[in-house]
Amino acid sequence: MTAALARRDNDHELTIVRILDAPVALVFKAWSQPEHVMRWWGPKNFTCPSCQMDFKEGGAYRSSIRSPDGEEAWMVGHYTQIVEPERIVFTFAWEDTDGLQGPQTLVTVTLSAQGQRTKLVFHQAPFDSAEDRDSHENGWTECMERLEAYVEPLGRLH
Repeated sequence: MTAALARRDNDHELTIVRILDAPVALVFKAWSQPEHVMRWWGPKNFTCPSCQMDFKEGGAYRSSIRSPDGEEAWMVGHYTQIVEPERIVFTFAWEDTDGLQGPQTLVTVTLSAQGQRTKLVFHQAPFDSAEDRDSHENGWTECMERLEAYVEPLGRLH
């Protein structure tokens, strides 16, 4: 059973809250190890063909997602804070085909144990506009649905 909530704090912030039927250590692994990230990163029907992560404070990541029609989008950033298993903070920017980065946001993922379940709070800000925020809300909501579908069966094995 999952509870989901997306909240628009204002035009410049996005918060998504989910309760996952999986232990917090497993959800943290799903965010911190490329072999797991590649299984759920991206909106519905997208794949993640590339995920490079130097998962440490100050470390960088670069990932791509591929749409069903073959279009690729790249995202890049750095990890600014990691507190295992409860908090991951990283910068997020789209990267175009010339390697130029778009506007940067800061993503904070907070995980807390709820018995054998995990409360996940996803926060991203600042956005330049409500449209930017809303496009990220749609993508991240589908991403969280894919994360849930990935970790919950694994959680039953623990």
